[in-house]
Amino acid sequence: MTAAMPKPRPPHLVRETTRHDQVVWYVRVGQGKRTRMRAPYGSPEFWRDYRLAVEGKPVAAATGPTPGTLSWLIAKYLTTAEWRELKPATRKQRHGFYRAMEKTAGNEPLQAIDRRAILAGRDRRRDTPYAANNFLKSLRGLFRWALDADYVKADPTHGIKLLAGTNEDGFHAWTEEELERFEATWAVGTRQRLAFDLLLFTGLRRGDAVRLGRPHVRNGEFTLRTEKTGMVVVAPILPPLAASIAATATGEMTFLATERGLPFGKESFGNWFGKACREAKCPGSAHGLRKAGARRAVEEGATEAQLNALFGWADGSRESATYTRTANRAKLAREARATPAPSIPVRDQG
Repeated sequence: MTAAMPKPRPPHLVRETTRHDQVVWYVRVGQGKRTRMRAPYGSPEFWRDYRLAVEGKPVAAATGPTPGTLSWLIAKYLTTAEWRELKPATRKQRHGFYRAMEKTAGNEPLQAIDRRAILAGRDRRRDTPYAANNFLKSLRGLFRWALDADYVKADPTHGIKLLAGTNEDGFHAWTEEELERFEATWAVGTRQRLAFDLLLFTGLRRGDAVRLGRPHVRNGEFTLRTEKTGMVVVAPILPPLAASIAATATGEMTFLATERGLPFGKESFGNWFGKACREAKCPGSAHGLRKAGARRAVEEGATEAQLNALFGWADGSRESATYTRTANRAKLAREARATPAPSIPVRDQG
């Protein structure tokens, strides 16, 4: 994590270990006062402050988080290429977790953020598995980078499992009754119904659905690179969706448009569509429609590989496996109920 200390040690440099097992450095000339070195050991800033302290001059005023703390590590991470390569939605979500962590444990030394502390944080969120898992993913991304950058000796998130649940991604999947209720409220030709049909019959996330338009369509298929994963999705414009597009006033470049004919932003679309759901007395969301579309696709015989292609999931995705397992169990249960009872009763062992 730090550069190897030269031997012999530079004069007047004192090394101490705190009760949290954190190494700190001081400069003390003779019996004079001790001057704490705040910059990481071996860095140009460290040696600059060392020379100033030896000469009896004030060191540079500390700015930002204390080196070696959780806040300091987060600040470092937010300047990296690894952070910038994350999708904007992922950065926004994880940034929220980091800000919350800094409020409660930002001044803690990195050695104090161990496996036990992370398990406790995950388990405090166990009633909301989606939030618990994203908390863990946020820390996993941070500490995997920190390990590669040699800021920590081990990744404290290693081996900690995500929580399982029937609704791991946190969104309610629309039921068939809810789908029918929305369709009864918003007729074909309304912008609300077009949004519903786009989400249900393409399986796109809302950030992709608001970008989809005629430039993406050719020979009855649309081709779109997804915002979140970067996967290219090629899928047919199904007849119900084609009819909905034809009946609705659309934008010039995107099918979905505001009243002024402008493309929706992802967040503004989410708010607008949420209002449409409430007016239809549906508890669903845009992402819940994506889940309903995946459920329908599996019930109609789609394989895991086909789901991955349609929904932009990576090969071996947990999402597609979850849907196919659920559908297979439901099919087996229906077949079991249809199986006639044995004509000869089974006798008790006696």
